[in-house]
Amino acid sequence: MGQTNVNLAALIGSRICHDLISPIGAINNGLELLGMSDDRDGPEIDLISESVGNASARIRFFRIAYGAASDQAMGRAEVVSILNDTMKGGRLTVAYGPLDEKPRWAVRMAFLAIQCLETSMPYGGRIEVNCDNGAWTITGYSQKSNPDDTLWSLLDGTEPEDLAPAHVQFALLPAVANDAERTVTGEIEAERMRILF
Repeated sequence: MGQTNVNLAALIGSRICHDLISPIGAINNGLELLGMSDDRDGPEIDLISESVGNASARIRFFRIAYGAASDQAMGRAEVVSILNDTMKGGRLTVAYGPLDEKPRWAVRMAFLAIQCLETSMPYGGRIEVNCDNGAWTITGYSQKSNPDDTLWSLLDGTEPEDLAPAHVQFALLPAVANDAERTVTGEIEAERMRILF
């Protein structure tokens, strides 16, 4: 996947997220109005509200992970908000370590790495994101991890074959890293997995 294809895929991702976030926001606004006008509170409205919230959180995450990236800075508060909303109610927790602003392209790579770990930790666990002098380390801790060696080999640049849509992050991360003149390394140990770039 060349740079042009990576950029084109990112623009497509940005467009999809941009087009979806507006109707989801409108549904959420409609639910709020419905709740105020009819004074309805029930399991149906709660379920719809929760689903809309989850969809909105995932789109915000995808917009960074799969959208066009730049040198534009992202503050810690924004990144933590996206991660907390995305992981709310799930089996994973994510601790985002950097205190200062980071370029959007670097946060994008961190989000893709988080998705790789999320796929490898189906029973949950903890993910820690750290950056030391520009070197990023994303570490997953789980007592019941299930890393797929074939998928993890993609992080080292192996060409993907018959890649499922749910695993696209394993192929995209090294391609994005290559564009950023970075190298991705994956490490698997007992109860711990790390992705470095």
